[in-house]
Amino acid sequence: MTKTSHTPMMQQFLAIKAEHPNHLLFYRMGDFYELFFDDAKKASELLEITLTARGKSGGEPIPMAGIPHHSAEGYLAKLGKLGESVAICEQVGDPANSKGPVERKVVRIITPGTLVEEALLDDKHENLLVAITQQESHYGLAYLEVSSGRFETTQLNSLNQLLAEVERLKPSELLVPDDDLFREQLPQSILNRPGLVRYPSWHFDVSSCRKRLIAHFQTQDLVAYGCDTNNASISSAGVILHYAQSMLQSDLSYIASLHTYATTDTLVLDAISRRNLEIDTNLSGGTSNTLAAILDNTATAMGSRLLKRWLNPPLRNRTIINQRLDAIETILANHQDDELRLTLKQVGD
Repeated sequence: MTKTSHTPMMQQFLAIKAEHPNHLLFYRMGDFYELFFDDAKKASELLEITLTARGKSGGEPIPMAGIPHHSAEGYLAKLGKLGESVAICEQVGDPANSKGPVERKVVRIITPGTLVEEALLDDKHENLLVAITQQESHYGLAYLEVSSGRFETTQLNSLNQLLAEVERLKPSELLVPDDDLFREQLPQSILNRPGLVRYPSWHFDVSSCRKRLIAHFQTQDLVAYGCDTNNASISSAGVILHYAQSMLQSDLSYIASLHTYATTDTLVLDAISRRNLEIDTNLSGGTSNTLAAILDNTATAMGSRLLKRWLNPPLRNRTIINQRLDAIETILANHQDDELRLTLKQVGD
């Protein structure tokens, strides 16, 4: 059935959907966001909402599902946790002046790794956008916490090291090159994970990524960020920046730095070891009775996230370990712990 066989409103929906084939399209109609066709079927299953029908296409009823506009945040949060991305399509025209369907356009694309709305985030867990790539014999990984602007990258010498880092970071969204040769190296645990995005390979071009990072940080090179000669790091970091800017429709000027880190400072744990140690996830997939849960007596959500970050790559750098111990010793010796907790509790996230 051709697009012109549909009603003007459905023609508008199909045109907008064609621009966002990989996202669930929340199409605003009055006080509801409506979904149609396969989007409706998927949303009905994932969100446990009623699947109905509206009109026909090719003689068959058009599947439809909807959610109230005022309660959308709860549904969006659930979809984000399931690794789904959503395009929010709002009415931007004046119905009184519209001869056909009210003008609509996508005003926001919400992806699992680019959430910034407080209501959609879990304040006790980091929400990370991660990109991985390979350049010659090296593997690159970068991650961005969009809500805080924390932006880090590393270059690794083996696939096992790369996979261990992905397992440690537990990304909400993972960007991989849409390249068969690279994907063939990845295990099914990566390829089938929620939030996986196969991103066009040309975005990972090192030269383009270098220019993008230099333009963003307004520098002559990337020496100050420790990755000027690390092509794999540059590629993954440049892709992260491009993707986040595209999804958020923002230059992300608040991201003021890029930190290059080395995994040599920490103990690298494979997925099986990490699972058996139950550092922050137990064998059932929950968080109760894990090392993090037992130790977490932090005063703020920020502290809880930092504790998990510190526990997840166990340190083997003696200097950093001693610095942390010295800090604790100083606080306890001066009986500042209770006062510090009271002060921290007043700090917003």
